[in-house]
Amino acid sequence: MTITPEVLNKFKERMHISHNEDDNLKSLLSSSVIAIKKSCGPFEISGNTDIDIQARELVFERTRYAYNDALEYFKENFLSEITSLGLAIEMERMKDAGL
Repeated sequence: MTITPEVLNKFKERMHISHNEDDNLKSLLSSSVIAIKKSCGPFEISGNTDIDIQARELVFERTRYAYNDALEYFKENFLSEITSLGLAIEMERMKDAGL
């Protein structure tokens, strides 16, 4: 999973990270994208659709938890957002398939 400089910079701004630990952050972001896609379905981390923006927010939150060594609390604290994103992705897939 490739994390674009734009996505990395958005995350660093959100977290107020000014020092260079880009390799670590890219790894955490990539892991979060994979985990959210596995739970919810496909999206584009750099996209601008409502689903992509919602997914990016969830990826950033999961990455924040991972960065702060609190990943075990993420799923419980964001279960409704994970479910909502999964439903939105599935509804979009069904709409695109004409169902």
